[in-house]
Amino acid sequence: MPHDQQEHSEVTNDLFVFEPYDSEQAEELSGSTTGFWAEAIKRLFKNKGAVIALIAIFVITILAIFGPLINPYSYDEQDLLRSHLPPLVHGLEWAGLDGTDSHGKDLYQDRNITDAAWLGTDEFGRDLWTRVWRGTQISLFIGVTAALLDLLIGVIYGGISAFYGGRVDDMMQRVVEILMGIPNLIIIILLIMVLKPGLMSIIIAMVITGWVNMARIVRGQILQLKNQEFVLASRALGASDGALMWRHLIPNTMGPIIVTLMFTIPTAIFFEAFLSFIGLGIQPPLASLGSLIEDGYQDMRYFSYKLIFPAVIISAIMISFNILGDGLRDALDPKMRE
Repeated sequence: MPHDQQEHSEVTNDLFVFEPYDSEQAEELSGSTTGFWAEAIKRLFKNKGAVIALIAIFVITILAIFGPLINPYSYDEQDLLRSHLPPLVHGLEWAGLDGTDSHGKDLYQDRNITDAAWLGTDEFGRDLWTRVWRGTQISLFIGVTAALLDLLIGVIYGGISAFYGGRVDDMMQRVVEILMGIPNLIIIILLIMVLKPGLMSIIIAMVITGWVNMARIVRGQILQLKNQEFVLASRALGASDGALMWRHLIPNTMGPIIVTLMFTIPTAIFFEAFLSFIGLGIQPPLASLGSLIEDGYQDMRYFSYKLIFPAVIISAIMISFNILGDGLRDALDPKMRE
């Protein structure tokens, strides 16, 4: 080898030139990156409507849990002496909660009753404060339980259908189309009539068709994801079907799943309220918001407070969940990233 080529082939320290260290640039580059969920939460809390809805749901939930414990009366305790007492809250007489009926008569003084009924009483003397929050508790329980069961069944069913595709997908989607072709309200009413009205009957009836929408959304999302590069790379590295499904595909569909779940809860609460309103829901002495509204509707002309309070609470629940769902949809949409 010639002498000049031998010199150029040798690697010496002189060939390396180090640039001066810039501490400001190093700090800028080493800053921690913000993940997708952190950004989504930040965008959610920038949405004032969604924050107010979240606070309203939290307050209603806390009152539903602890509200009946504040009052000394149970939800099924009857006292005919306290029948149809109007609302009375000491200190809020200016707001109409002064214990007088539609004729301006103080029923508490006439009956020599000292204990105030904050939201009034019904025809059996049962305290409406306890019954309203007990009913809210039951309505929320039905809504959340039905939504979680829809989530479980819908994610599994839609995930399997989309992941395996082919004949499996065709057969599973025919079942979905059959269920979608039958009005779910008819199925729910017929099943409740067979099982007899009750808490579990309502939940089971709702779950039979409620998971279909969740399954369709999960199926559509996984069909978009399963042929992308990161899934193909994981499969090439030997990942099993279960690992691909639960470590890669399902986590990347959590955004639409959460949004759908937020809209499923008020839908389930509405169905329960409707069934209770027509007499196929919660049976006395238990109460739900739907049954309380039905009771108040019967006496709306003379005892309007029996209808107003449960109607306001169920309206607040429905509106809050829908606003929160809209806020989550905007926050979890990747196109909204700044």
